Amino acid sequence: MTVIVNPEGAISPEALPAGTTRATLRRNFWRGVWRVLRRKPSRMAGVVIVVLFALMGVAGPLLYPAQLPRDDNALYAPPSLAHPFGTDFEGTDVLALVVTGARYVLLTGLATAVITVALGTLIGLVAGFHRGRWDMLLMRLTDMNLAIPGLPLLLVLSTVWKFESPLEMGLVLGVLGWGGIARAVRSQTLSLRERGFIEAARGLGLPTRHIIGRELLPSMAPYIAMNMLIAVTGAVYAQVGLFFLGVLPFESNNWGVMLNLAVFNGGALTTPAALPYLLAPLIAILLLTLGIVLIVDAMDEIFNPRLREE
Repeated sequence: MTVIVNPEGAISPEALPAGTTRATLRRNFWRGVWRVLRRKPSRMAGVVIVVLFALMGVAGPLLYPAQLPRDDNALYAPPSLAHPFGTDFEGTDVLALVVTGARYVLLTGLATAVITVALGTLIGLVAGFHRGRWDMLLMRLTDMNLAIPGLPLLLVLSTVWKFESPLEMGLVLGVLGWGGIARAVRSQTLSLRERGFIEAARGLGLPTRHIIGRELLPSMAPYIAMNMLIAVTGAVYAQVGLFFLGVLPFESNNWGVMLNLAVFNGGALTTPAALPYLLAPLIAILLLTLGIVLIVDAMDEIFNPRLREE
C-alpha cells in the first residue's frame, strides 16, 4: 500500500486503510501530544500555568464582590496569610486586585489574538495563492497597516472611546496588529502553492475554496497556532503598557492600572512598603508569559516531525 504523507509529515487520512477513522487519528494525535508534554516537565508546568490563569479569568471575579472591600487601618499592610501580597494604598487586598484584573487582560489578549490571526491568515492566504492583482492590492493594504502609528492612534481614540470592554480593546489592537502575520502567511503560501499536492488538487479541478481551506490551511495550522499564542503575549504587553503610561482611561481594573497606581500614586519605586503592590502584577505577567512560551516550545515539537525524539 502506498502511503501519502503531507508536507508536515502527517499521513493523509485518504491514504489510510478504510478501517482507520478520523476519531482514531484524533486519538493518536492527542496521545502524541501527551507524550511530548510528558517528555519535559517544564512543558507540563506551562500547561498548568496557562490553565490556572484561564480559571482565574473565568471564575476569579466570581469569588469577590463587585466593589472590593477597603480597610483604612491596613494601608500598605505587609504580606500575611490574610493578604498574601499585602494591601494597596487604599487598604484593598492586592491578590484580589490581581485576580479580578486578570479577566480584562486575558479577554483582551484572546480577542486580539483571534482578530490578528484571522485577518492576517485570510489576507496572507488569498494574496499568496492568487498572486497577481490580488497579491498587489492586499500587500499594499498590509503595508498601510504596518505603517499606522499605533500609539498616536490610540491617543486619539482614547479621547472618545473609554475601552470599558476588553473586546473593544482587543478589536483595536487586533485591527492594528495583523500586518506581520499576513506577510508571514503569504510567504508560507507562496512556498506551499508550488508543492506537488497543491498542483494535484488544482489538476483535479478542485475549487479554490477547497484548496485553501482543506490543503493550504491545515499545512500551516501549526504555524498559525503558535502565532496565536505569541499574539496573546504581545496583546498583554501592549494593553498593560498603555494603561501603565496613562494613555487609556482607568475604567476597568487590570494589571496595567495596578502598575500605574503603584508607581505614580503609591510611590512603589521609593516606598518599600508599596513594593508588593508593584511586584504582584509583574509576577502575574511573567508567569503568564512563561506558561505560553513553554507551550509554544511543546507545539514546535508536536507539529515538527524533525524535532521529535525517538
